[in-house]
Amino acid sequence: MTDPIADLIVQIKNAFMAKKDFVHVQFSKLKYEILKIFQEKGIVESFSKEESNKKSFLKIKLKYPQKYFEFKRISKPGRRIYVGYREIKPVKQGYGFGIISTPQGLMTEIEAKKKKIGGEYLIEVY
Repeated sequence: MTDPIADLIVQIKNAFMAKKDFVHVQFSKLKYEILKIFQEKGIVESFSKEESNKKSFLKIKLKYPQKYFEFKRISKPGRRIYVGYREIKPVKQGYGFGIISTPQGLMTEIEAKKKKIGGEYLIEVY
């Protein structure tokens, strides 16, 4: 697995399309932090860390909202995209949100702009 963020996005999108209630993904701290933001924004209902045979997994309970979300990976392993706080623009005129990896941790683009922090632009969700 060379891109764990893209893998997480694809597994969530596939589970939405298959109308699954739960999806299991391999654990990482980055995925855990992304899922905390997804839970705040209402994309996933809940998630928990589970262990089996010395491997850790995240069990994600999906929430089916009125509309489906589109995920777009911005910064990729082959091409990293960094933005300063002045360059941060609203996603889809404020109808979506972006996730930025900053020195103070992962946060949405709105929080990063308020705190005047730039970083690596990871994902857009709309």
